[in-house]
Amino acid sequence: MANDINNRLERIRKRRSGTDRLYLLAEDARREILAKSIVEESWEKRAAKTKPYTRYALAAMQEVSPDYTRISIETAERVGRQLDTKLTTAGFSVEFRLQGSVPLNVHIRGVSDVDLLNIDTSFLTYSVAGQRSRGGLYTSSVKNSISVLSDLRRESEKILKIAFPVAKVDISGGKAITLSGASLARPVDVVPAHWHDTIDYQASGQEHDRGVTILNKKVPESIKNLPFLHIKHIDDQCKATLGGLRKAIRLCKNVKADNEEEGVAIALPSFDICATMYHANPIGLIGGYANELAILAETQRHLDHLACNHEHAKTLKVPDDSRTIFDTPSKLEGLNRLSREMDNLLRDVAKEQNLLLAVNATPPLADCRVAISSGYVS
Repeated sequence: MANDINNRLERIRKRRSGTDRLYLLAEDARREILAKSIVEESWEKRAAKTKPYTRYALAAMQEVSPDYTRISIETAERVGRQLDTKLTTAGFSVEFRLQGSVPLNVHIRGVSDVDLLNIDTSFLTYSVAGQRSRGGLYTSSVKNSISVLSDLRRESEKILKIAFPVAKVDISGGKAITLSGASLARPVDVVPAHWHDTIDYQASGQEHDRGVTILNKKVPESIKNLPFLHIKHIDDQCKATLGGLRKAIRLCKNVKADNEEEGVAIALPSFDICATMYHANPIGLIGGYANELAILAETQRHLDHLACNHEHAKTLKVPDDSRTIFDTPSKLEGLNRLSREMDNLLRDVAKEQNLLLAVNATPPLADCRVAISSGYVS
């Protein structure tokens, strides 16, 4: 890793503690974050200070403090309550769900944006091939997605500006209204949406099979998503790997974040990082239950395999099966860059763990994987 590892360790501490985003918070929240940031985390005690690359790899895998995550969710729920009351008064019927990295627990920041779906329940779309549709259980509407979501977006913007007059309410985004500062302990992205009943949902009745439609007001256009199916598949695979998948995802996201803070872009969004690691060898990730460095070994092996086999990489689909992961040349380049960074990290950690490898400037990657997977962290 070309950059100073000590700088990366300091950045990861700031990301995890939230001190990297104090500018988004009001004074009370800043004081709370600063007070918590002086407490040493468990990962800082697990590897010798003479092994900074090992410490970094371990830190990059860990979940953000559950207390920080709880505050993020509570802040989103608070915004939801304000919208619920005032939208109902204005004649809307709404409900709320969380989507994205926070409910999936793969976020890497103590002060993390929370995605709050603001769902208009008075209108929905559905697949005409589904069994409920074929059974005549839906009624048609003269409304359309863009008009319904545009109305919800305009009213929500107005309500949020009044409900949080001191906060920054950014309405410039195409898909989300972003709130931060003032009395809000965390930034919240409010995403207007309505339900879309897929073929699978009409058969199962399970919410994870249900889709949502959101608005990009800049076009304008409506966009169908399956956020709950994505969460379920990642969660199921994480359980199957005894927690290894989430750790691999966080590892990749932290490496990406450090590269970007050093001025090197990795054009692979968080959603696609999750999808990429979803296809890793579960046996390799399970090894991390006893020795977390085995997760680094499997992450490096998987990314290296895909970077060296673009044709295979281009066949992989996101967990909800809605599209391929690497659907643009820039994403393949992002894969290559992330893979190279993971190669470097693997070698540096292996040198700290194995003296025989330390004498070689570029030890073989296969030897490095064996070295860090074969024992406990030292």
